[in-house]
Amino acid sequence: MTTARVKWVDGFQFVGESGSGHAMVMDAPGDSGGNASGMTPMEMLLVAIGGCSGMDVASVLKKKKLDIRDIEIKISGEMAGDYPKKFTGIQLEFIITGSNLPDEPVKKAVDLSINKYCSVKATLEGSAKIGYTYRIINI
Repeated sequence: MTTARVKWVDGFQFVGESGSGHAMVMDAPGDSGGNASGMTPMEMLLVAIGGCSGMDVASVLKKKKLDIRDIEIKISGEMAGDYPKKFTGIQLEFIITGSNLPDEPVKKAVDLSINKYCSVKATLEGSAKIGYTYRIINI
């Protein structure tokens, strides 16, 4: 079982701690009464899907023994206008940088993450439309 706890600090600031002991600060933006001292929970959700899928892609590409120098995932979320203002759409852009990277293994790694391995994506997919693109930068 995975666990976490969230503890109120002050105002709208909370500290979240994972069961493995890692912590992060959450806060509301200044225009919403917070101090903007940390990510908002919705920003954390975007970071979570990016981190989850990034780890998958890195794992698959590492097994292929490709010369990967960098993996960056840019994530954007479109939110509903009315409460609960959930994400209605999430778009991920994978940017894979390396030397002599062929298209097919990179495409396959991204597809496997999004369509099979990423548990955060699987958790969100009934709630938000999730799309993705990838590009390769050969250096």
